[in-house]
Amino acid sequence: MVVTIVAVVFGGAFAFQRKLIYLPSGGPLPDAAEILPGGRDVTLVTGDGLRLAAWYSPVDGARATVLVAPGNAGNRSLRAPLAHALNARGLSVLLLDYRGYGGNTGDPTESGLALDVRAAREFLVRDAEVPPQRLLYFGESLGAAVVAELATEHPPAGLVLRSPFVDLASVGRRHYPFLPVRWLLLDTFPAAEHVSRTRAPVTVVYGAADSIVPPEQSRAVAAAAHGRTVEVPGADHNDPVLLDGPELIDAIIELAGP
Repeated sequence: MVVTIVAVVFGGAFAFQRKLIYLPSGGPLPDAAEILPGGRDVTLVTGDGLRLAAWYSPVDGARATVLVAPGNAGNRSLRAPLAHALNARGLSVLLLDYRGYGGNTGDPTESGLALDVRAAREFLVRDAEVPPQRLLYFGESLGAAVVAELATEHPPAGLVLRSPFVDLASVGRRHYPFLPVRWLLLDTFPAAEHVSRTRAPVTVVYGAADSIVPPEQSRAVAAAAHGRTVEVPGADHNDPVLLDGPELIDAIIELAGP
């Protein structure tokens, strides 16, 4: 009987793990111009043929352009305050929604998100004509692992990683200590391994009171990248200060250069 219960628990965890990892909000969403002055709706075409809706908010004479890879929850509308703040400081912004998010078709997976972020970079470099040396990647939590992987193939001018984890199993063990998480996971997102292979400068911003991703994991990612850390005192994982607060915005602006 005990063996049966354990098998059912482990089997359920394996079968439904992506429902626990990816928490998308759907659409439809308003037009970009209704949310971001000067913003426009764009379509990203992935390597496996999906057409993903995104918002592009360019600034004339921008110092740099920021590709925003979100975390595992919500949709691009939640990142609009970040785009506002960066636009105000002279940076253009692309707000990406992964497959399955924001009304986009498809189901999110680690390999799928890698294709999605490549489509976003391709749009910026090819269609928006952003020079790669003026392109920054910003990744939020799970999105930090997504852009860290992208940077191993397409190095940006710099990466800002907000609340990154070492890998998904490491943070999963904190929340599911009774499960053999590393054995069960289909998607691994090894952020620390990825950043150890990138040549771009890295800044890690994290909350000192993060209850989702332990602060020591974010510091470990920074150490793997030989990067800089910015600790936000008292901040938890989803606090507004880690969405568009001054510490975060200043970290991005610093990497943008003169």
